[in-house]
Order: sequence, then structure tokens, then C-alpha cells
Amino acid sequence: MTQKKTKKTTGRKKAPAKKNTPKVPTEATIVEESTEVYTTPRRSIAFIGSECYPFVKTGGLGDVMYALPKALVKQNCDVKVILPRYKCIPWKYQEKMIYKGAFDMNLCADGRSYYVGIMEYVWDGVVYDFIDNEEFFGGEKPYINLIDDIPKFCYFAKAALAALNYMDWIPDIIHCHDWQAALVPVYLRTLFEGTRLSSAKTILTIHNLRFQGIYNIPTIQYWSGLPDYVFNKDALKEGYEDANMLKGGLTYSNVITTVSNTYAGEIQTPYYGEKLDAHLRYHSNKLRGIVNGIDYDIWNTYTDSRLYANYDITNVLDKKKENKRNLQEELGLVQDDHKFVIGLISRLTDQKGLDLVNAIIPEIMDEHTQIVVLGTGDAVYEDSFRYYENAYKGNICSNIMYDETRAHKIYAGADALLVPSQFEPCGLTQLIAMHYGTVPIVRETGGLKDTVEPYNMFSNTGNGFTFDNYDAGLLLDAINRAKTLYFTNRWCWDEIVQRDMDKNFSWDNSAKQYKDLYLELTW
Repeated sequence: MTQKKTKKTTGRKKAPAKKNTPKVPTEATIVEESTEVYTTPRRSIAFIGSECYPFVKTGGLGDVMYALPKALVKQNCDVKVILPRYKCIPWKYQEKMIYKGAFDMNLCADGRSYYVGIMEYVWDGVVYDFIDNEEFFGGEKPYINLIDDIPKFCYFAKAALAALNYMDWIPDIIHCHDWQAALVPVYLRTLFEGTRLSSAKTILTIHNLRFQGIYNIPTIQYWSGLPDYVFNKDALKEGYEDANMLKGGLTYSNVITTVSNTYAGEIQTPYYGEKLDAHLRYHSNKLRGIVNGIDYDIWNTYTDSRLYANYDITNVLDKKKENKRNLQEELGLVQDDHKFVIGLISRLTDQKGLDLVNAIIPEIMDEHTQIVVLGTGDAVYEDSFRYYENAYKGNICSNIMYDETRAHKIYAGADALLVPSQFEPCGLTQLIAMHYGTVPIVRETGGLKDTVEPYNMFSNTGNGFTFDNYDAGLLLDAINRAKTLYFTNRWCWDEIVQRDMDKNFSWDNSAKQYKDLYLELTW
């Protein structure tokens, strides 16, 4: 379905560069982004998920729950986001929440009921409704362990629907995220079948298939209060004894989405499917892939206050050198414009391909190369990166922490960013890196494959360096290809930098695809 739109543009369009001629900055003013006003039919969307920036965030789900609703408001959508009211949400947000009502809700199989409070917060045109229950959400962290989290998210899924009924806000679409909200489509087609909400269509988005909400059937049956017939092999039943909350949501939702086209295909194979590949193949007719975006209000090289020096596409080549020198100085690295600085910003876990990185660091390191690591995770990787920092003093800096400001500085100061993941549903780091003029070196999987086009030396096209099979030698080859281009054909490297900065990775593109999907479901 094509969206009609009117377009207002401010600033001048940058003229395309001549082939094989690097783009040289010629003006100091920034070219403002176009502002688009959409006139497609209005739709109401209820987002239901377990976290959302800035209230609570542990990973990429929190970014999506914040940025996508905000982008959809611009696409002529009414959006309500439903979240748990965790005790750990900062008080500066909690004190501004407005009480919207409360009721008791039957939850458990034995008729046990619980209090449901609704607290509301409005920001940037998006309405956030928080489900309030201190017994379930009073901990210091949003997630504890499955024993505690299974009852919590059974309650949350049912309470979110009950709250919509209570507020008499009947959305066109209920968009659920990950296993924590996966029982919503199941409840909607069973216990809520006779309510006005049953007119809503449901979408379930898989952000990471590894986490599914699996526990024994009696426990989930008790806490959900769902009828016996949903605990069958085609819906919630997993193996002989367990129930799988995500699997049930996949069965009962109208559409399944995941965060890249490639990942949508990968999860239908045994290697990536986390034991749900056959189930996903069965439901493949309703499975779509839509790549995430990044929030340009947060990630903007021209306005980012965390950078040593701000820049845009017109002066990136000079200003990145300035950011690199300052980064080297702050981290105690040898200050040298001619060093090739590789950034690695990641959770330090097997999924992120760090065993490959560990295996080849001695071969990467030479007098021309520096590595900057930022992240926390498994002790084996934390310890190995500390070891390498000591072994290569002045050329490797291992920041075993997570510091948002330092992350921004690495994106701006590094020449390349390494993302050699085993699997990566979407990946945001490569998108941020490209937007900041830092060239990605990635494995061809999931969203990495969808967003990074391999550099072709013959046609001088592409926007990064890639390798396919999960192999340390292939990763080393990709890094060496990047270094060779950087040192021997700098003008080609500079063109990649500017091509990357010129691409649009904002949420607008993803939001358009979601809006089309909403219209398709409700037309």
C-alpha cells in the first residue's frame, strides 16, 4: 500500500559526487532533514511491552518501544504504550504520572484476583499507561528470574488488556513485543473474546528468539488462568511438560514481525530457530521482517553534546580526526592520526562473536592499529580484554563498563566498528556507526546483512566490510581488507564514510512499513 504524503524541505540538497572523486566538505552549514506530513488513514495502536526508554531499558527492546511509537505519531497514528510500573523507574517520571483508575482482576486458575492500577504519562504525543501493582513490579530490577518473571508477565499481559477495556480505549491494532507480552494475543482470542477488544488485530514482534518464557505447564496454567485447550502442541505446549509463552503468542497473533528480513528467514532454520523453527515455518505466511531505525534526536553528530567536536557530512573528514585525537588522549592511547582505530561496543558474550575477536587480536595488532573496547559481560571476555590492554599498552584500551558518553565518543572517534556476531536480529551499533561516519566490519547475519552492503573495490560501491561463515580467519580477512583500503586508497575510504553518513537510518522508514502493515490488517 502506498502512502500519500506532502513534503516540505528546508536547506539545500547536496549535489552527488562525481564517480571516483571523494566528496570534499565545502560548506559549514548543516542541511536540515526533510519534514514529512502523512495523510494516510488514521489508526490507533496499543503497544504492549516490558520496557521502554527512558523509563526502564535493558536492551534494544527499550529503544524500539520508545522510538517507534514516537515515529508513528508523525504517521497519523494514535499511540498508547502500556508498560509495567516498576519500582525502579526514576522518580522524576513517577512523580508526573496521573492516576487514571483501578480495579481488581481475576488472574489465577483458582480465581485469585489482583489489584490493577493505571498511571498515565504523556510525552511527545505518545500516551504511556503504566500498570501498577507493587507485588509484581516492586523489585529493584525489571527482570529477576523465570520463577518470579512468569507470574509477573502472565499478570501484565492480562492486566494490559483489562486496562484497555477499563479505559474504553479500543485500538485498531495491539502490537506486542517479545515473550513478556506474548500471552496478549492468547488472552484476546480466549478470555477476552466477548469484549469490544476482540475487534483488534494483533502483531507480535520477535526482538530476540532466544528468550521465550518457557516453564512447566501447571505453573503457567495456574498463573495465566487460560483454558486447557490452549496448552496443546500447536499453541503453548513445548515438549512433554513445558509451556512456551512466546510460542502461544506466535500461534494466536494475526501477524508476526521480526527486526530484519534476513533474521525472519534465519529463524525458520534449525541453526537460528531456537527449537521453534518448525513452528515458524508453519506460520511463515504471516511472518515479516522490518529493520529497526535509530533515533536521530539522540544520535545526531551535529548536535550530540557528548562529542569532542560536532560535525556533519560536509566536514566529517576533518572533524573525525579531531574526535580521534581526543579519544586517544582520553583513553591513554598513542596519539597518532595515522593509526587505524577499531571500536568494539558490545555485550561481552558468545553471541557477539567475541571468541573470534579473541583468537585474532595478536594478528590484528601492528604498529598501525589500535583497538577500543567498551562493554561488560562474561568474565572470560572481560579478563581477556584486560590482558590484551596490558599486553599492548598504548594501543588497546579495554573499558570493562558501560558508559553512554564514552560510547558516543567511540562512535565518533573510531575509524571502523567491529560487529562479528554469531546472530544479530537487527543490530543498532552498525547503524549508529554508519550515521557517525564509522565504517562497519560485520558478519553477514540478520540485520547486519540487511544494512551493510559489502565494499566492492572494482565498482567502488558498498558501505562496509563483511564476512559470511562464522570463522576467525574470515573475520581477520575482512579487517585486513578494511585496513588495506584505509591506508592505500584513502579517497575510496572517505567516500564510504560519506556514503554512510548520507544514508537514512531514522525510524521514519521503519514506521512507514509498520503503518502500511497496520493499514493492510485493518483495511
